[in-house]
Order: sequence, then C-alpha cells, then structure tokens
Amino acid sequence: MNLVLFEAEELVAPLPLADPRAQHVLKVLRRSPGETFVAGLVDGPLGDATLLTVGSDALTLAFAPTREPPPLPPVTLIVGLPRPQTARDLLRDATTLGVAAIHLVATERADPNYAAATLWTSGEWRRHVLAGAAQACDTRLPKITWTHTLASALRAPPPDAARLALDNYEASSPLASVLAGQRMNPLTLAFGPERGWGAADRNALRAAGFTLCSLGERVLRLETAVTAALALTHGLALPSGR
Repeated sequence: MNLVLFEAEELVAPLPLADPRAQHVLKVLRRSPGETFVAGLVDGPLGDATLLTVGSDALTLAFAPTREPPPLPPVTLIVGLPRPQTARDLLRDATTLGVAAIHLVATERADPNYAAATLWTSGEWRRHVLAGAAQACDTRLPKITWTHTLASALRAPPPDAARLALDNYEASSPLASVLAGQRMNPLTLAFGPERGWGAADRNALRAAGFTLCSLGERVLRLETAVTAALALTHGLALPSGR
C-alpha cells in the first residue's frame, strides 16, 4: 500500500482499528500521534494525513491536500468477461498501470454467468480497483462496467480513438509495431475472454474499425496479455502533442 486512500466522508469520523488502513498506519508505517503519511481522497487530491490520536478502538486523522494527481491515461479496455478470480487480478493490475475505463463485456465465448458473480453484485470489485490505485500512488479510479455486450461497447469509443484488438489467430500486425512512435491518444484496446474471440466477435471488431494485433506467438493468460499490452502502450505510444 503505497498510498492510503480515503473517501471524503471517512475523514470526518474515527477510523476503526480493525480497518486494514489503520493497521497499515500503525504497524507498517509505524506512525505515532503527530506524525504524517502520504494519503489521498478517492478521485480527489493527494496530500498529507496526520495521525492525531490512537484510541482503544479507532484512530483520528486530519488530511491536508497538497496537489491534484495527473489525468488518467486516455486508454479504454474492452475485455470479454472472465472468471471472477481473473477479473480481480485484471482490475487491480490495469488500474495500477493506468487506464481511463475498463468495460467487461459479454462476447460469443464468454460465460454469461460470470456477470452474476458476487464480485460484481456485492460491490467487491471496487476494493480491487482501490488496491490498484493505492499501489500506483494515484487517487483517480477508472470507470468500471460489466453489463455491456460487445456490440454496445464497440459503439462507445470516441470517433478519433485508435482501435486495436488483441488476437492470437488472425492478427495482421504485432502490437509493438503498431504502437511504436504513433500518437495513440485516445486508444481503445480490446481483449477476448479466456476462451478467445469467436468468429462473430472478430467480424464485429473489424466492422467497428479495430485492427487485430498480436503479442507474439505464445498464448498468454488474459490478465498477462492485458498487463503486457498496457506496458507496451505506455512505453511505446507517444502522448498527443509530442
């Protein structure tokens, strides 16, 4: 936890000792009353939090904002809805790397039952996004949806967005060669579910202006492919204006 994140309303009330953030402040950061640590408000400023008191069951804190975080990279992910455990890893790691939105979508080969998993229905998904933001020392969270079909998600990207879809079998170019030296701002990256794209999915992607790209000949786990593609995107694509 490189950044301790709070909702704005949490700072007007004591933080229970049972809260993992309280334990982090006391046992990992080893802060004592009067000492500060780096904190932030979700979708708000970064700043310094001061530990005021340590009670028998709660901490009291004060927060002083110091700066606004930079905007999120204008990268949108469209991902075939995966198993909940894969989705947990993907939400955390994609948020850490930096994206503006993640749309988990129904595709030809995605299991429709995954959308009813408790990860989504209980709101657990937000915890993994917060963990990714805290790791990255950022307060801004990507937009997350899991109710789109592929067809509806393909209508969402802005008209000027570059559109690339990862595919092991019918890719026309390596992703790295498409990205290198180009201004991919904004960019939409599409990934099939764990079972891959179906023929109807590929037709829909091509009809929506997506270029099929690859990460090489090796077949990767979905969460690994997302991480690798984002690393290439952030490392190779030039931001607009350069």
